[in-house]
Amino acid sequence: MQCPLLYRFRVIDKLPEKPSEAATRGTLVHTVLERLFDSPAAERTAGRATALVPGQWDRLLESKPELAELFAGDTGGERLARWLSEAESLVERWFSLEDPTRLEPAERELFVETELESGLRLRGVIDRIDVAPTGEVRIVDYKTGKAPRPEYAEGALFQMKFYALVIWRLKGVVPRRLQLVYLGSGDVLTYDPVVADLERVERKLLALWDAIRLATETGEWRPRPTKLCGWCDHQSVCPEFGGTPPVYPLSVRPPGAEPEGQGRMDPVRTEAGRPVAPEGP
Repeated sequence: MQCPLLYRFRVIDKLPEKPSEAATRGTLVHTVLERLFDSPAAERTAGRATALVPGQWDRLLESKPELAELFAGDTGGERLARWLSEAESLVERWFSLEDPTRLEPAERELFVETELESGLRLRGVIDRIDVAPTGEVRIVDYKTGKAPRPEYAEGALFQMKFYALVIWRLKGVVPRRLQLVYLGSGDVLTYDPVVADLERVERKLLALWDAIRLATETGEWRPRPTKLCGWCDHQSVCPEFGGTPPVYPLSVRPPGAEPEGQGRMDPVRTEAGRPVAPEGP
């Protein structure tokens, strides 16, 4: 949806992308908020949460040593200290938006997967699911950036409606509420979906997958220039910047040939820190 050519670079060509401070900070903050719920409710304080940041960073660095490149040359450690302080501030702000002592999540970092009647398989990872005593379901996602302007809210909610569709098809329950928690600006965006919403999302996903499949067969992946291009790691191979994409690694299907079956679609986690590239056909 953001850029078909970027999809190709990530999913088909699998071109490497450099880690960024913002993306990695998002991963760190998400991990801290998940781990905080390991503690008893009374111990889920802001002080305890921020104290988790250094240790979780060490664990993240151990699992992904390449992240050390982020602070190469930072001999005095000033950049790293400032970066960790920014992560701690985001964690602390969360306590002004939700009270973890009153929450007992039913699921955290839950992998979900379901297959639509068409054969298209949907997969994703949900930050948190809360279930009320009455059985109502709330899907919560943390964002370390700022809340979008109202005219862009629908785009921000697409990911949440995707998750709601998966839960509905998987468990037969329409989530009562979708909630985006923006730690960068201290805002909470909520939406209460209905069946018609989820049916529209399903139709949109089917159309999107048809477009992906067609581009895969023809090899025609067109760039879609936006302000986000300035952050893209692939400018050197993008026609919009005078580059030439690598040779297409897949065979091009002749016109009129029978297409292969459906595939699977994962949401691209555009949230800083946790990109999840969808698997191609």
